[in-house]
Amino acid sequence: MQKARIKATDRPDSGHLKKKIMKTKRKTALVTGATSGIGHELAKIFAEEGYDLVLVSRSREELETVGNNLAQLHGVRATVVPADLSEPSAAEEVYNEVKAKGIQIDVLVNDAGQGVYGPFTTTDLQEELNIIQLNVVSLMVLTKLFLKDMVSRGEGRILQLASIVSKIASHLMAVYAGAKAFVYNFSMSLSNELKDTGVTITALQPGVTDTDFFNKADATEMRAVQEGDPADPAKVARDGYEALMKGEAKVVSGAMNKMQAAMSNIISDEALAEQMRKQNEPTDQSSS
Repeated sequence: MQKARIKATDRPDSGHLKKKIMKTKRKTALVTGATSGIGHELAKIFAEEGYDLVLVSRSREELETVGNNLAQLHGVRATVVPADLSEPSAAEEVYNEVKAKGIQIDVLVNDAGQGVYGPFTTTDLQEELNIIQLNVVSLMVLTKLFLKDMVSRGEGRILQLASIVSKIASHLMAVYAGAKAFVYNFSMSLSNELKDTGVTITALQPGVTDTDFFNKADATEMRAVQEGDPADPAKVARDGYEALMKGEAKVVSGAMNKMQAAMSNIISDEALAEQMRKQNEPTDQSSS
């Protein structure tokens, strides 16, 4: 049987077809810390909004459970990349694996983070070094590698998990507060640096949130946890997502946190530190 020949005039316009494909191409969001807390809620939002996902966390099993659920619920593609970002080479390995799979990252969400609670003179040094690697170094590496790709394309968005303590000294959580101060200032610096590039960076500043963070940090006895009103991680994630989509440089989640952030521009650092001390001290004073 003779094959039908397509005349040149019958062929679809390649430029028009390319534009159509580009319009319908689904974007991809990479979320670290995607199996729990704010990271999980952000992954859910991106899936609901039709984004394909690259999910990063330590547990392959948990990642696959989350990825399969979101893929089935929303008809998106979920790629899992297990990685312990407290390891020095992990962030670059994540980037290399994503590139090897041919996945373009349109949105980077640096959510993964950890803290340790207690007097700095008694906390474990190696644990704190791991926290700095996770909260600071890996975040910086992922930002640098994916940001270069975004700038070269002229578009992209990055959401960084800072914290309300990024601008306020935090009694019994000095290393965590110091790490978040880096995240906030790093993000604000880049936000200004990236003007007119088509790429935006947003720093999300939540306060105490109802996640497993305080359990992992051995901080469940903090007064702010025991007697406060921890925020809903879904609400925090929504605040972050909306600010990210608007291209805002920062967003403080929660009315009380907004008030505290505003006070940080008026009250002295020493007075704020003393207020935070009262919130962070354990309900059982004998353990302070």
